Amino acid sequence: MSAEPQPTSDVIGLTKVAPFSRRGFMTASAAVTAGYTLAAGPVRADVIKTDTSGLTAGDAMIKVSDGEMPGYFARPAGVSNPPVVLVAMEIFGLHEYIKDVTRRLAKLGAFAVAPDYYFRKGDLTKIADMPQLLPIVNSKPDAELLSDLDSTVAWAKSQGGDTSRLGIIGFCRGGRTVWEYAAHSSSLKAGAAFYGPLVDPPNPVWPKSPTQLAGDMKAPVIGLYGEADTGIPVATVEAFKTALAANKKTAEFKIYPAAPHGFHADYRPSYRKDAAEDAWAQMQAWFRKYGVLS
Repeated sequence: MSAEPQPTSDVIGLTKVAPFSRRGFMTASAAVTAGYTLAAGPVRADVIKTDTSGLTAGDAMIKVSDGEMPGYFARPAGVSNPPVVLVAMEIFGLHEYIKDVTRRLAKLGAFAVAPDYYFRKGDLTKIADMPQLLPIVNSKPDAELLSDLDSTVAWAKSQGGDTSRLGIIGFCRGGRTVWEYAAHSSSLKAGAAFYGPLVDPPNPVWPKSPTQLAGDMKAPVIGLYGEADTGIPVATVEAFKTALAANKKTAEFKIYPAAPHGFHADYRPSYRKDAAEDAWAQMQAWFRKYGVLS
């Protein structure tokens, strides 16, 4: 008999969150209407909503090796050559939180693009249960993922983005993507990984975990982690930090006391306002330091 597949550390962190009261949460139908995915669980009523004033924002079709990949972009209106920031989503698809983050980055002056790199398997925002979702996201080959991100960069450049000032930001599974892309792309200037898994369960389509790629990092990355993340122990973060230092790679880590996995996700019960706001400020400072944001 084959063994049960091991849950990835981001999923453990997502599913083991402290109990919460239903007060202050949208109904499921309101959450879907607002553009959130049901698989992520209950959605907080006071989510952050970023408008498009001063921005050009909308859907994109990005040419990839085998067709066209949907995406969402936001950029400052009337600004030429804005820096490009890729937004790597969680396992829930291209839903409203990721779109809102894209608009927040555009308000900082970036041409931000969130590619829907799971599109070949359908629209993940329509899948309501984790057991159905996990085999899909876990079957995404790293090689294809990295190629999709490269295609997104090429698209942004074709639209007038300044890819000599390229950044990437990602959350949860997207945080892992940040580390993987930093080991892959020689044109990346900086990355910010929010609670991205650092050690993978065995998976043939993921040849190397971020920790195994410590010696290959080509860009400085800031890692933003929660001390109370049940899936990514602080010891794992510390071990990775040591491996990066041993390889003389530029990286910084901030571990937020008592913060769970998903502390930046303002639509989830895991949201921790103080940690989220500080991490967002750390990301901006990092991107300014390394020339992504001016």
